[in-house]
Amino acid sequence: MGSQGSLGRETLLLLAVLVSAMVLTPTLAIHVYTDREVHGKVGSKVTLSCTFWSREWISDDISITWHFQPEYSRDSISIFHYAKGQPYIDDIGTFKDRISWIGDPGWKDGSIVIHNLDYTDNGTFTCDVKNPPDIVGKSSQVTLFVFENVPVRYGVVLGAVIGGVLAVVLVILVIAYLIRYCWLRRQATLQRRLSAMEKGRLRLGKDSSKRGRQTPVLYAMLDHSRLTKSSSEKKSRGGLGDSRKDRK
Repeated sequence: MGSQGSLGRETLLLLAVLVSAMVLTPTLAIHVYTDREVHGKVGSKVTLSCTFWSREWISDDISITWHFQPEYSRDSISIFHYAKGQPYIDDIGTFKDRISWIGDPGWKDGSIVIHNLDYTDNGTFTCDVKNPPDIVGKSSQVTLFVFENVPVRYGVVLGAVIGGVLAVVLVILVIAYLIRYCWLRRQATLQRRLSAMEKGRLRLGKDSSKRGRQTPVLYAMLDHSRLTKSSSEKKSRGGLGDSRKDRK
Protein backbone atom coordinates (compact mmCIF):
# COMPACT_ATOMS: atom_id res chain seq x y z
CA MET A 1 0.00 0.00 0.00
CA GLY A 2 2.83 2.36 0.83
CA SER A 3 4.47 1.75 -2.53
CA GLN A 4 1.20 2.31 -4.40
CA GLY A 5 0.61 5.57 -2.51
CA SER A 6 4.07 6.88 -3.33
CA LEU A 7 3.60 5.90 -6.99
CA GLY A 8 0.30 7.77 -7.10
CA ARG A 9 1.85 10.88 -5.57
CA GLU A 10 4.71 10.78 -8.13
CA THR A 11 2.18 10.45 -10.97
CA LEU A 12 0.19 13.42 -9.69
CA LEU A 13 3.36 15.47 -9.33
CA LEU A 14 4.40 14.65 -12.89
CA LEU A 15 0.98 15.65 -14.24
CA ALA A 16 1.10 18.88 -12.30
CA VAL A 17 4.50 19.72 -13.78
CA LEU A 18 3.29 18.99 -17.33
CA VAL A 19 0.15 21.09 -16.90
CA SER A 20 2.08 24.01 -15.40
CA ALA A 21 4.60 23.83 -18.23
CA MET A 22 1.83 23.91 -20.82
CA VAL A 23 0.05 26.79 -19.11
CA LEU A 24 3.03 28.92 -18.13
CA THR A 25 5.12 28.44 -21.30
CA PRO A 26 4.73 31.70 -23.27
CA THR A 27 3.56 31.62 -26.87
CA LEU A 28 6.28 32.51 -29.35
CA ALA A 29 6.09 36.12 -30.57
CA ILE A 30 6.39 37.16 -34.20
CA HIS A 31 8.18 40.42 -35.03
CA VAL A 32 7.07 42.66 -37.90
CA TYR A 33 9.15 45.51 -39.36
CA THR A 34 8.25 48.43 -41.65
CA ASP A 35 9.61 51.89 -42.41
CA ARG A 36 8.52 54.70 -40.12
CA GLU A 37 7.46 56.91 -43.02
CA VAL A 38 7.50 56.94 -46.81
CA HIS A 39 7.24 59.89 -49.21
CA GLY A 40 5.58 59.71 -52.61
CA LYS A 41 4.72 61.98 -55.50
CA VAL A 42 1.26 62.42 -56.95
CA GLY A 43 0.77 60.03 -59.86
CA SER A 44 3.81 57.90 -59.02
CA LYS A 45 4.11 54.62 -57.14
CA VAL A 46 5.53 53.73 -53.77
CA THR A 47 6.65 50.49 -52.13
CA LEU A 48 5.42 49.68 -48.63
CA SER A 49 8.02 47.27 -47.28
CA CYS A 50 7.05 44.73 -44.62
CA THR A 51 9.38 42.06 -43.29
CA PHE A 52 8.94 39.73 -40.33
CA TRP A 53 10.86 37.31 -38.16
CA SER A 54 9.45 34.11 -36.71
CA ARG A 55 11.05 31.19 -34.85
CA GLU A 56 8.67 28.79 -36.53
CA TRP A 57 8.95 27.42 -40.03
CA ILE A 58 6.81 29.31 -42.52
CA SER A 59 3.57 27.35 -42.43
CA ASP A 60 0.93 26.99 -45.13
CA ASP A 61 -1.48 28.85 -42.83
CA ILE A 62 0.58 32.06 -42.76
CA SER A 63 -1.48 35.22 -43.28
CA ILE A 64 -0.46 38.79 -44.10
CA THR A 65 -2.89 41.69 -43.82
CA TRP A 66 -2.53 45.37 -44.69
CA HIS A 67 -4.84 47.97 -43.13
CA PHE A 68 -5.18 51.63 -44.04
CA GLN A 69 -6.21 54.47 -41.74
CA PRO A 70 -6.75 57.71 -43.68
CA GLU A 71 -5.33 60.96 -42.42
CA TYR A 72 -7.53 62.67 -39.81
CA SER A 73 -9.64 59.51 -39.43
CA ARG A 74 -9.98 56.96 -36.62
CA ASP A 75 -11.35 54.17 -38.78
CA SER A 76 -9.15 51.69 -40.62
CA ILE A 77 -10.02 49.42 -43.52
CA SER A 78 -8.46 46.23 -44.85
CA ILE A 79 -6.96 46.79 -48.28
CA PHE A 80 -4.91 43.59 -48.77
CA HIS A 81 -4.92 40.05 -47.42
CA TYR A 82 -2.69 37.06 -48.11
CA ALA A 83 -3.76 33.57 -47.03
CA LYS A 84 -3.41 29.96 -48.22
CA GLY A 85 -0.76 31.05 -50.70
CA GLN A 86 -3.06 33.51 -52.50
CA PRO A 87 -3.16 37.33 -52.39
CA TYR A 88 -6.56 39.02 -52.08
CA ILE A 89 -6.60 42.67 -53.13
CA ASP A 90 -9.34 45.18 -52.41
CA ASP A 91 -11.37 45.56 -55.61
CA ILE A 92 -14.08 47.92 -54.46
CA GLY A 93 -12.40 50.64 -52.38
CA THR A 94 -10.16 53.56 -53.19
CA PHE A 95 -7.22 51.24 -53.85
CA LYS A 96 -8.99 49.24 -56.53
CA ASP A 97 -6.55 48.18 -59.27
CA ARG A 98 -3.78 50.18 -57.58
CA ILE A 99 -2.16 47.56 -55.33
CA SER A 100 0.44 45.00 -56.41
CA TRP A 101 1.74 42.12 -54.33
CA ILE A 102 5.55 41.83 -54.44
CA GLY A 103 6.14 39.92 -51.22
CA ASP A 104 7.29 36.36 -50.66
CA PRO A 105 6.44 34.70 -47.32
CA GLY A 106 9.18 32.14 -47.91
CA TRP A 107 11.67 35.00 -47.67
CA LYS A 108 9.69 36.58 -44.80
CA ASP A 109 8.57 39.46 -46.98
CA GLY A 110 5.04 40.89 -47.09
CA SER A 111 5.61 44.05 -49.15
CA ILE A 112 3.09 45.68 -51.49
CA VAL A 113 3.21 48.49 -54.08
CA ILE A 114 0.64 51.28 -54.40
CA HIS A 115 0.33 52.83 -57.87
CA ASN A 116 -1.01 56.18 -59.07
CA LEU A 117 -0.70 57.94 -55.74
CA ASP A 118 -3.18 60.62 -54.76
CA TYR A 119 -3.56 63.02 -51.84
CA THR A 120 -6.28 60.76 -50.42
CA ASP A 121 -3.61 58.10 -49.85
CA ASN A 122 -2.09 60.13 -47.03
CA GLY A 123 -2.39 58.13 -43.86
CA THR A 124 -1.11 55.17 -41.86
CA PHE A 125 -0.66 51.67 -43.26
CA THR A 126 -0.40 48.71 -40.89
CA CYS A 127 1.19 45.36 -41.69
CA ASP A 128 0.10 42.37 -39.59
CA VAL A 129 1.56 38.85 -39.95
CA LYS A 130 0.41 35.55 -38.40
CA ASN A 131 2.45 32.36 -38.74
CA PRO A 132 0.67 29.64 -36.69
CA PRO A 133 1.51 28.62 -34.06
CA ASP A 134 3.48 31.89 -33.90
CA ILE A 135 0.50 34.22 -33.77
CA VAL A 136 1.31 36.57 -30.91
CA GLY A 137 3.12 39.73 -31.90
CA LYS A 138 2.78 43.43 -32.56
CA SER A 139 1.95 44.77 -36.00
CA SER A 140 4.04 47.51 -37.58
CA GLN A 141 2.92 50.84 -39.04
CA VAL A 142 4.24 53.09 -41.78
CA THR A 143 2.99 56.62 -42.55
CA LEU A 144 2.64 57.66 -46.19
CA PHE A 145 3.00 61.31 -47.21
CA VAL A 146 1.97 62.25 -50.76
CA PHE A 147 3.27 65.53 -52.20
CA GLU A 148 3.15 67.39 -55.47
CA ASN A 149 6.94 67.39 -55.40
CA VAL A 150 8.70 65.01 -53.06
CA PRO A 151 10.67 67.11 -50.53
CA VAL A 152 14.27 66.42 -49.82
CA ARG A 153 14.54 64.34 -46.70
CA TYR A 154 16.39 65.61 -43.66
CA GLY A 155 18.62 62.55 -43.77
CA VAL A 156 19.59 63.28 -47.36
CA VAL A 157 20.44 66.90 -46.51
CA LEU A 158 22.40 65.83 -43.46
CA GLY A 159 24.24 63.20 -45.49
CA ALA A 160 25.08 65.78 -48.17
CA VAL A 161 26.39 68.21 -45.55
CA ILE A 162 28.50 65.52 -43.89
CA GLY A 163 29.79 64.40 -47.28
CA GLY A 164 30.72 67.97 -48.20
CA VAL A 165 32.55 68.50 -44.90
CA LEU A 166 34.44 65.25 -45.33
CA ALA A 167 35.37 66.24 -48.90
CA VAL A 168 36.70 69.62 -47.70
CA VAL A 169 38.68 67.93 -44.92
CA LEU A 170 40.10 65.45 -47.44
CA VAL A 171 41.14 68.28 -49.79
CA ILE A 172 42.81 70.14 -46.90
CA LEU A 173 44.68 67.00 -45.88
CA VAL A 174 45.85 66.44 -49.45
CA ILE A 175 47.02 70.06 -49.76
CA ALA A 176 48.82 69.85 -46.40
CA TYR A 177 50.50 66.62 -47.47
CA LEU A 178 51.64 68.15 -50.77
CA ILE A 179 52.98 71.25 -49.00
CA ARG A 180 54.89 69.12 -46.51
CA TYR A 181 56.20 66.90 -49.30
CA CYS A 182 57.44 69.92 -51.29
CA TRP A 183 59.00 71.45 -48.18
CA LEU A 184 60.81 68.23 -47.29
CA ARG A 185 62.00 67.85 -50.87
CA ARG A 186 63.29 71.44 -50.88
CA GLN A 187 65.04 70.87 -47.56
CA ALA A 188 66.66 67.72 -48.93
CA THR A 189 67.84 69.64 -52.01
CA LEU A 190 69.29 72.43 -49.88
CA GLN A 191 70.98 69.90 -47.65
CA ARG A 192 72.59 68.24 -50.65
CA ARG A 193 73.77 71.61 -51.94
CA LEU A 194 75.20 72.57 -48.55
CA SER A 195 77.01 69.28 -48.26
CA ALA A 196 78.40 69.76 -51.78
CA MET A 197 79.55 73.26 -50.86
CA GLU A 198 81.22 71.95 -47.70
CA LYS A 199 83.02 69.31 -49.71
CA GLY A 200 84.13 71.98 -52.20
CA ARG A 201 85.49 74.16 -49.39
CA LEU A 202 87.42 71.27 -47.96
CA ARG A 203 88.92 70.54 -51.34
CA LEU A 204 89.85 74.21 -51.81
CA GLY A 205 91.47 74.23 -48.38
CA LYS A 206 93.52 71.16 -49.21
CA ASP A 207 94.55 72.63 -52.56
CA SER A 208 95.55 75.95 -50.95
CA SER A 209 97.59 74.15 -48.28
CA LYS A 210 99.34 72.17 -51.00
CA ARG A 211 100.00 75.35 -52.92
CA GLY A 212 101.31 77.02 -49.75
CA ARG A 213 103.75 74.21 -49.27
CA GLN A 214 104.83 74.30 -52.91
CA THR A 215 105.48 78.12 -52.94
CA PRO A 216 108.81 78.10 -50.95
CA VAL A 217 110.07 75.31 -53.11
CA LEU A 218 109.26 77.32 -56.20
CA TYR A 219 110.98 80.37 -54.75
CA ALA A 220 114.02 78.28 -53.90
CA MET A 221 114.09 76.86 -57.41
CA LEU A 222 113.80 80.38 -58.86
CA ASP A 223 116.64 81.63 -56.62
CA HIS A 224 118.78 78.67 -57.60
CA SER A 225 118.11 79.29 -61.28
CA ARG A 226 118.98 82.98 -60.86
CA LEU A 227 122.20 82.16 -59.07
CA THR A 228 123.13 79.64 -61.69
CA LYS A 229 122.40 82.15 -64.43
CA SER A 230 124.43 84.92 -62.78
CA SER A 231 127.40 82.62 -62.20
CA SER A 232 127.26 81.48 -65.79
CA GLU A 233 127.15 85.07 -66.96
CA LYS A 234 130.18 85.91 -64.79
CA LYS A 235 132.08 83.01 -66.19
CA SER A 236 131.26 84.03 -69.71
CA ARG A 237 132.40 87.56 -68.99
CA GLY A 238 135.65 86.29 -67.44
CA GLY A 239 136.34 84.14 -70.44
CA LEU A 240 135.89 87.05 -72.77
CA GLY A 241 138.37 89.17 -70.73
CA ASP A 242 141.01 86.47 -70.83
CA SER A 243 140.66 86.09 -74.58
CA ARG A 244 141.11 89.79 -75.07
CA LYS A 245 144.28 89.76 -72.93
CA ASP A 246 145.73 86.96 -74.97
CA ARG A 247 145.16 88.84 -78.18
CA LYS A 248 147.05 91.78 -76.84
